[in-house]
Parts: sequence; C-alpha cells; structure tokens
Amino acid sequence: MTSFTYKDVYEEDGKRVLELNVLPDKYCNFECIICPIGRTKNKLDSPQDFGCIGEDLEELSQRLNMEKPDLVFINSKGEALIHGRIKEIIDFIRLRNVPIRLLTNGYLLGKKEYMEIASCCEEVLGEIKLVTEAAFQKVQRPMEGYTLAEYIDNMAAFRSQYNGNFLFEITIIKGYNDSTEDVERLKTIIGRLRPDRLIVIRLEDERFRKKLWLEDKQFEEIKKQLEEAVGAF
Repeated sequence: MTSFTYKDVYEEDGKRVLELNVLPDKYCNFECIICPIGRTKNKLDSPQDFGCIGEDLEELSQRLNMEKPDLVFINSKGEALIHGRIKEIIDFIRLRNVPIRLLTNGYLLGKKEYMEIASCCEEVLGEIKLVTEAAFQKVQRPMEGYTLAEYIDNMAAFRSQYNGNFLFEITIIKGYNDSTEDVERLKTIIGRLRPDRLIVIRLEDERFRKKLWLEDKQFEEIKKQLEEAVGAF
C-alpha cells in the first residue's frame, strides 16, 4: 500500500507540474488555526519513520514516466522535511532529471541537516503569515520555544547560502498583518530574504473569508507595495 498522494498534473508558466504529498497524515511543527487541512494530532519537528517507501517510489517512477512533468512540486500535508526519508525521495526524483520545488513553512531551514536537504532542490518555497510575536503564537501555534525572530532568521540563513530559486509566499490576513506597520515589517523581511519570486495571497478557504478576507482594493495596494519592495533590494 502506497502513502504518497498526488494532484492531477497542471500547467504553470508553460510547465507541466506534478504535485506530490509525501506524508501519510498531517505532520507539522505548527498548528495554524487557519490551516485549510485542519488541526494536527502530530505536532512535532523531528524526523519521522513512516516505514518502507519502496512501493511509493515505484509508483512515483511510473507517474514520472507517464506524465513527463517539467517540475515536481513537493507540497505535503504539513512539513515535508519531517519525513525521515525526504532526502532519499528528493534524490530519487533528481536521478530522473526532473527539477524539484519544495514547500516548507521555513522554520527548519536554519538547521544544517535540513538546509542541506532543501538546497538539493531547484526551487524552495518558504512562507510567512504573521509579523508580530503575539499574532504568531496565537494563530500559528508553533512548537513550544519557537519564536518569530528565529523563524525569520532561519529562512535568512538558508537564503544566504542557497543558489537555487527562492520563492516567498506571504498571506495577507485582515486584522493581523494588513496595517501600515505590518506592511513595513513585511517589507523588511522581504529585504532580508531577497526572494527570486514573491507570491502574495489571501485566505481562500470559505471558513475564514467572512472575518479574515481582505477586500480587493486594499489587498491589491498591499500587494503592490510588497512587490515594489522586492525590486528595491
């Protein structure tokens, strides 16, 4: 029985993308109250052994041969770096000469072992949602001892040595990171991380739209300011 799951291949910027989830359930170092996947019973930040992945890799090989994607996007139910054999999975894909994009919330990127694993990928997508310590603790519910400052420092440390394409996703949340002061904080973070590509989004889940959805005019203005900040460094 295989544990990897996939989305249908889709096109992005003229490339065929195969999206891959390597986790059998939600395993994450955060427990965000706004997560579209829902809450997790597996809140941790250490490598997990999910058993033999031989059948999973066999199925992945078949899909790569059949779909012939231009990019494999490792977008998992939680933090993919927690998979104890994530390096083996990445190496398996690389041997087939398919570029990889890895989604990570970014907190683990400051640790040497995870930094080395993520650096094997052609693209790494980090993210941030909250820009004050109080909001970070309230909304993202990280592992005990995690701080927002360390979160940003970890991504900055990774970025400073990474030669691939660093993508950075910012989720704008009404009442949490949409004030003038918050936008300035986000600009400062962008300046530290120097992303190759910035992605600014809103919460799309219907459960959160009523209270946390930003109207088009304000969202577009904030998005414009943040995109200009990318061009400023």
